[in-house]
Amino acid sequence: MTHDLKAERAGLGRRLDVRRGTVDMTHGSGGRASAQLIGELFAKHLTNEWLAQGHDGAVMPPIVQPVAVSCDAHVVKPLFFPGGDIGRLAVTGTVNDVAMCGAKPLWLSAAFILEEGFPLADLEKIVISMAETAKEAGVAIVTGDTKVVEKGHGDGVYIATTGIGERLTDHLVSGKAARPGDIVLVSGSIGDHGMTVMSLREGMTFGTTLVSDCAPLGRMVEAIVAAAPNVHVLRDPTRGGLG
Repeated sequence: MTHDLKAERAGLGRRLDVRRGTVDMTHGSGGRASAQLIGELFAKHLTNEWLAQGHDGAVMPPIVQPVAVSCDAHVVKPLFFPGGDIGRLAVTGTVNDVAMCGAKPLWLSAAFILEEGFPLADLEKIVISMAETAKEAGVAIVTGDTKVVEKGHGDGVYIATTGIGERLTDHLVSGKAARPGDIVLVSGSIGDHGMTVMSLREGMTFGTTLVSDCAPLGRMVEAIVAAAPNVHVLRDPTRGGLG
């Protein structure tokens, strides 16, 4: 019997100690410890009718309009920051990428890469944040995956998400559709999220409190398309999006 299997069997029959426990290698083994982590932490907070199917994937209802798909990998340091955390960022980032296609986001998948030794209490905070943000965005996280890497080979948590949505327009919304004379509308201030994270990472202080503005924009895009059905381009201001 390997050390991991011994540890896994020793833990059988006990509830997951979320308050004091940490991620260990058995949580990524695909065995009973993995099932316990999924059932007592992930499914507890992310539950919905599609996730409850309990498969490696999810069977979704048909979509009438063309499908928009986007995927993103989320790495941020620190994991928690004013205005959000990596969980909120993972949902909003992909939901917004789908919305920028002129589409209504519907479903998400989420894959977690966890570092051995990461506190389960912090993982639960991240999962709760994802659940709350998904509800705010009007989407469901319908399938996912969890892997564990050895201590020192990760940065706590990495999250990769894929979003699926239904196109709202009769034409393709794209940067290639931009035309001279187009009116550019900016929905908020620029650089809030980037400066918030950078200030924490670099120990910088300012004369004001910085708060990330990461938020789901799907409903705002629906309103834009309703008011201006011929909109040419939509962008969220991340890493050159506005430029």
